[in-house]
Amino acid sequence: MLSKLLSVDGTYFKTHNTEENHHFGFAQSTASFPSVLAVTLMSTRSHLLSDAAFGPVTHSEIHYAQQLVGSAPENSLTLFDRGFMSAELLISGQGSGANTHWLTPIKSKTRYQIIESFSEYDHLVEMPVSPQAQQQAPYLGESWQARLILIPSPKGDIKGFITSCLCPNIYPVNDLLKVYWQRWEIERGYGELKQYQLENKPVLRSKKKDGVYQELWGILTTYNIIRLEMAAMAVQHKVESQRISFINALFLIQDEFGWSDRGSPGAIPQHLKRLRENGKRLILPPKRKRPSYPRVVLKKTVKYPSKNATRS
Repeated sequence: MLSKLLSVDGTYFKTHNTEENHHFGFAQSTASFPSVLAVTLMSTRSHLLSDAAFGPVTHSEIHYAQQLVGSAPENSLTLFDRGFMSAELLISGQGSGANTHWLTPIKSKTRYQIIESFSEYDHLVEMPVSPQAQQQAPYLGESWQARLILIPSPKGDIKGFITSCLCPNIYPVNDLLKVYWQRWEIERGYGELKQYQLENKPVLRSKKKDGVYQELWGILTTYNIIRLEMAAMAVQHKVESQRISFINALFLIQDEFGWSDRGSPGAIPQHLKRLRENGKRLILPPKRKRPSYPRVVLKKTVKYPSKNATRS
């Protein structure tokens, strides 16, 4: 299997409602604050950010994801959300580096034709390229191919995903199914950033457009610094990066920065050594496998009391 696993998804950051910040637009017509749309490329194992693109919400997530093409390292698999289903994006991402692949869930209305079947739920398919995409990128042609893996549910519904990992011998179905569910790791990363690092603040501080861009780069760079130190702690104590508590690591790093600021520059290496040794206290228990809880619909409450029918 591929050595590096990445994920791409978007998130919103609200800004102050100033005239200059109206440049970013509003996420909804009823929104009270302008928002910035950010799309990042994140490692699902270490939560480190490899690249990011952001700007006005008037552009789509696919627009910003195309700016990340070429940032995926060699021998990697990038997981996309369903909203990134674009032939131009996926094909260009696949050819951007040596052995770089992608995987994304299919939509219910996705049209395809089976060319070859490897098993009952594993197929090589051909999909049409929309006329709009052909006009914007003539090199795409009229169709493109991908591997379709279907996932049947207990209720009989069949969902699945497509991927550029075409060879079933090199990329077995079970291995792809394991990494498919890791696409949610980027949501956990956004949760850490917004809930703990930004302390659930409703809007960014900057009131000017250039300041918003500068602030966002600072936020993402700070997040990566924390994650890099957590990765160093994990290596030193021989555990996975995700077993280091993010919020406790954040507090510990903040404290060490305070002490380092008061001391001499020559003492910084000693502070870093002590910081990583203290990382042993931040190790979380191994993640337990939770039982499956299928989604159910709650019974709608009846507005009026019911009356039992009586025989005449």
